[in-house]
Formats: sequence, structure tokens, C-alpha cells
Amino acid sequence: MIKPQTLRGFRDFLPPAAALRERVTDVAKATFHRYGIEPIDTPALEYAEILLGKGGDETDKQTFRFTDQGGRDVAMRFDLTVPFARFAAQHVGSLGTPFRRYHIAPVWRGERPQKGRYREFVQCDFDTIGATGIAADAETVCVIHDLLSAISEQVEPSCGEFTIRLNHRGVLNGLLETLGLRERATDVLRALDKLPKVGADAVRAELIALPDASEQAAAKLLEFAALSGDAAETFAAARPLLEGSETGLAALDRLAEVVRLAVAGGCQPARLVADLSIARGLDYYTGVIFETFLTDDPKLGSVCSGGRYDDLAGLYTKQSLPGVGASLGVDRLLAHLEEKAEGGPRPNDPSAVFVPLMSEERLPDVFALASELRGRGFRVTVAPEPRGLGKHLKWATGRGFGTAAIVGDEEAAAGTVAFKNLAEREQWTVPRDQAADRLVEWRNART
Repeated sequence: MIKPQTLRGFRDFLPPAAALRERVTDVAKATFHRYGIEPIDTPALEYAEILLGKGGDETDKQTFRFTDQGGRDVAMRFDLTVPFARFAAQHVGSLGTPFRRYHIAPVWRGERPQKGRYREFVQCDFDTIGATGIAADAETVCVIHDLLSAISEQVEPSCGEFTIRLNHRGVLNGLLETLGLRERATDVLRALDKLPKVGADAVRAELIALPDASEQAAAKLLEFAALSGDAAETFAAARPLLEGSETGLAALDRLAEVVRLAVAGGCQPARLVADLSIARGLDYYTGVIFETFLTDDPKLGSVCSGGRYDDLAGLYTKQSLPGVGASLGVDRLLAHLEEKAEGGPRPNDPSAVFVPLMSEERLPDVFALASELRGRGFRVTVAPEPRGLGKHLKWATGRGFGTAAIVGDEEAAAGTVAFKNLAEREQWTVPRDQAADRLVEWRNART
């Protein structure tokens, strides 16, 4: 016998977890549609040269890479942004610009599994390409804000409070210019990106070990990275540290304008936090960057991150295709949601109806009733096998159904349907020709 097991870092989704993930992605799609963002899809496998060298050395190490049956050097996508850059370069002639897309699909990374981190996981990306203006940056913040708000309202209230932390690569690069470390930008930014995980002392040691770095430079970098909080106050505190760098000051001004526009677009100001420590480890970011944290579970890490990447598509085409976007970490968010919600249908969901089957003779009646209720917007599950009513109702109650619609021999003979409220154990009987209307009234009174 072969032992049934999954690979480390991979997992199966049982119905409750799969239903929860589906609810999250349904909310995401609805949010994207409201902003006019269109869906696309790309292959799981790409030529290795398409993917490697785009996310940094550490990402290259984590990329699943192999030779396929045709002898081609291929790799599995580690995110959805790099394949999108290839997609955009390949299809820009027919797409036109600006072009806005979302993509919800699995990606693969050979990293160490931990809470909310798997080797196979689903990302949910949205991006705008072909636009360099500040409007695209600010609208990306608005989408993140509306997306997390909708998940809280429609999936799980524990996601209610969150903060979108913002920075700009140009701000950091400007500081590096004043310290003579501009050529060490990648190493410095990667070190700063580790602050939440390893702490200031470890990052200080890593910075001092870099060529051309000094203890004074490391101290100033950490002082700068500690600036976080109210956007206006943080920007004001950062300006003196950037004195002498036009690059840094211009980036700081752009970041302040992004925040102003996002608030005008409906974002709650308290949820927008300037955090000059975030750097985003991927090498392709060039401008504004975002990370989103749940207030009641900050150790979970960022659940929605991204930024501007003006040069990424230039690897595949001579046409300028600047882009900005973000990615919702669906599986990381699910790690939080699964602790807070039961999954599957919401407990005693008024829209979820179970139709028990008492005998095969009643199958035509059961099927007809189920079809009518589905036509009125109910999610209807018909019992596949006859069994006792008590066993039927016990099974349905444990799975969150709001009502049972019963058509047994007695109901069929009388031309009626019996409805049972599975939460309150209340039962009532209605004429068969009024069944759907009466159940709609009952549902509407509870939603």
C-alpha cells in the first residue's frame, strides 16, 4: 500500500477551508470588478530565463527549476508579477496601455514552511501597466483598503482593523546617496527588510559588514528606518535626514501626495501609516511600496504587499511598460481566518437549504423543489440517499444549513412542504405552490 501523504510545505484543502478560500477570492474579484480591473491567466511553467534574476538571489534559490521532457530549462513561477511582465511585453500590441489586470493563481517557492507560509500557495495580484502618474499609485492603495475592508465585512470580522504601511524606494535611495552607499542599495535594502524578523542589532551588524559602510552610516540608517506612524509627522521628521538629496526629497513629496489622494479616494487616514523601514525584498521595485498588516495579528506578517516597478518589463521589450500593483497573500490570510471562522457555509446561513430524502419515491418531488429554490437564489443540497429524518437533520445542522425543506410521504399527499429552522428548532408547513415565496420571505427577514 502507498502511504497517503502530502509533500512538506504543500497541503490539501478540505471543504471548509476550500469554501473559506473561495469566499475570500470571490470578494477580491468583486472588488477588482468595481475598479474596472480585468482578469488574465498565465502558465504555471515558464522558461527559466524569464523568471530567474528578477526577484533577487534568495528568490532564485527558492525557485523550482528543472529540465522538461523536451530538454528545455524551465521553472515554476514564484510570483505572478514577473510572468505578468512577460505577458504584458508579449501582448501589449493587442492590449494597449494603460492596462489593468488581476490574476488569482497558485505559485511555488522552495522556502521553509511556517505559519501562513507554504511552498505552494495562492496569490491574488492586481496591477496597472503603462502609467507613470501618481494616480495609479494612489488607486492601488485604495484597492488594498477596499479589499481588506470587504473581507472584514463579508468573510470574517476579525480582519476589521488593518494598517497599510507605505514607503518609497526613492526615499531610501536618497538617504543612501547622502551616506555614500548608493552602489550598495540592494544589500542595504535587503538588510532593512529583515528588521521585523531579526531585530535592529542583527541588522546593524549586517550593515556594518558591508563594504564602504560605517557604524555612523548604520546608525543613521536605523534611525531613519525607525520613523513610522502618522504620515504627516513621519514625513516632516524625515526631511532633515534627506537634506542634500533631490532624489530623496522628491520621492518623499510623491509619497505624501499618494497618501493625500488615497484619503480623498475613501481610505481611512488612520489606516495609512508611513513606515520608512519597509523595503520589500524583491529587487524589481523602484518607487512606492506597500505592506498591509492585521491589527490583531501583526506577527502574521504582511497580508497584502506590492509597489511600483518601472523597469521590470524592460527585460522583455524595448517599449516602456512601467507598472504598479500589489498582491493579496490568500493563504497567509487564510491562516488567520481559519483560526477565527469555522469555514464552509456560515452557521445557520439563511441561504443554505438542505432537502432530506426519505424514500426514492419522493425523488421527483425533491428534485423539483430543489430546482425551484435554486432559481430563487438559495444554495440547495439534496440528500443523495434515503435515511431517517433525525439523521438527515443532525448532518445538516452540523454543516451550517439554515433550513431543511421536507417533502415526505405525508407532505406529498397533502400538497405541502415542511420547513425547519435548524438553529431554533422551529417548524412550519406551507402549501407547495407557496413554498419558494414563503422561504424567500423568511430569508429576507434574517439578512
